[in-house]
Amino acid sequence: MTASSGISWTNPSVKALAKGADPVETIQEVARSLVLKARENGWSGPPFNPIFIAEMLDVRIEANSSISDARLFDTKRGPTIEFNPRQPRERVRFSIAHEIAHLLFPDWAEQIRNRGGTAGSQDEWQLEMLCNIVASELVLPIGSLSDVAEVPSIEELMQKRREYDVSVEAFLMRMAKISVQPVGVFVASPRISESGYRKYFVNYYVGSPTSPRVRLQGFEVPKSSVINSCTAIGHTDSSSEDWITGKSTNVECVGIPGFPGSTFPRVAGFFRFDRAEPNRRLTRYVYGNILEPKNGGSKIICQLVNDKAIKWGGGVARKFGRKYPDAEAQFSREIMSVPQDQRLGETIFAQADVEIQIASIVAQEGFGPSLFPRIRYSALEKGLARVADRALEQNASIHMPRIGTGAAGGDWDTVQEMIDDVMIRAGLTVTIYDPPPKREQLELFD
Repeated sequence: MTASSGISWTNPSVKALAKGADPVETIQEVARSLVLKARENGWSGPPFNPIFIAEMLDVRIEANSSISDARLFDTKRGPTIEFNPRQPRERVRFSIAHEIAHLLFPDWAEQIRNRGGTAGSQDEWQLEMLCNIVASELVLPIGSLSDVAEVPSIEELMQKRREYDVSVEAFLMRMAKISVQPVGVFVASPRISESGYRKYFVNYYVGSPTSPRVRLQGFEVPKSSVINSCTAIGHTDSSSEDWITGKSTNVECVGIPGFPGSTFPRVAGFFRFDRAEPNRRLTRYVYGNILEPKNGGSKIICQLVNDKAIKWGGGVARKFGRKYPDAEAQFSREIMSVPQDQRLGETIFAQADVEIQIASIVAQEGFGPSLFPRIRYSALEKGLARVADRALEQNASIHMPRIGTGAAGGDWDTVQEMIDDVMIRAGLTVTIYDPPPKREQLELFD
C-alpha cells in the first residue's frame, strides 16, 4: 500500500488500521477523536497527563524498572501498560502515551508491544512512527497552546518546551499547528542501506495553517542537507536549503533520541517559509456586532446550539431570532424533524436575508449546570466541516462569535485550532467578533 505520504506501507498492524486509506491521516483522525472525548470528560492541562486517557479506556498502569522504556500487553484483567519509572519524566509521559497509541490498532493484543518495536523487524518503524504521532497529540493536545505570532529559534524552543514537560517532537508539532507564521515541522529517522550508508527519511511533516502545501512524508533527505549532520542528541544546527520547495528555505533542526536499539538518533526541526500560501488568510478578530457582519458578498454566520433546542435561546441567539424570525422558524421546523438522540453534529442552515445564512451547529449536550463541559467537540468539528463545505460551494465568508465558550463551557484555544484546521487550511475567510470593550466610568470624589 502506497499512500499519499509517499511511503510504501507494509506493516500488518498499520494496514489493518488504515484499510487502504492514508495511515498518517487515519491515525491523526483517530487520535483527535480520542483527545476530544477526553477534553469533554474534563481532561485539562498543561501538563496533560496521559494516565487520564488510560483510565478512561480502562487500562492499568504499572511501574516496572526492569524494562527499558514501556510496553503494552493483554491480561485477563484487560490491557496493561508498564513503564520504567527511572526514565526522565517527560519521556515517561510520552512512553505511556505511545503505548496508549498501540491500543488504537485492531491487532494490539496479538503480541507484547514494546516502545521502539521488535528487534530485527524491517517495517516496525512504520507502526512506531504512527504511535509517536498519537503520543504527541496526547501529551500536548489541541488547544493546549495559544497562537504563536513568531516562532522562536530552535535553541529557544528547546528551552521553552521544558516549561511544558513534553518531548521535543510533541512540542514542535503543536507549535506548527498554532503558528501564525508559515512554518512546517518534520521528524526524520535514519535507515541503513545494504552498503552500510546512513540515509535520513522524513517520517512525518506538519505544516502551519498558512504554510505552503508540500508532501514530505517518506521523502529521502538529500546528502547535502544539514539534517544529515545534526545527529547528536540535543545538538542544533541550521542552514538555507532549496530541496523543500525549490526555493531557498531556512531549515532548523535538533537531534532527538532514536528508537530503542537504534544506533543513530532521529532529527526533528522546522522549515521557515518566506511567504504564506496565497489563498490562506489568518483568522481575523474584530470588535463589532455579529448581527452586522463585515465585508460584502455571501456570508455564513455560525452559532452553537444544544441538542434540546427547538428555538434559538438566549444571548446572541435570541438577538438572531428577533432580527430574523423567519430564519428561526426555519431552524425550528428542520431541527424538530431530527430525533433528539441524533442531533449532535447536525448543522441547520437558515436563510436570513439575500446575503446572509445562519448556520446552527448542534454541539452542546443538554443545558444547565454540569460538572463537565457540555460542549461536544467532535460534533462541533463535524459542524464546522459542513459549514466549510457550504462556504466553498457558495464562495462565502464565515463569521461567528467565540462559539462554544459560553454555556457550553468549551475552551476557545481548542475551538480556534479546529477552525484553523477545517477552515483556514481550506482557504476560507473567517472573522471572529468580540463585543467592544466597555468604557471605564470616571470615579467622582467629593
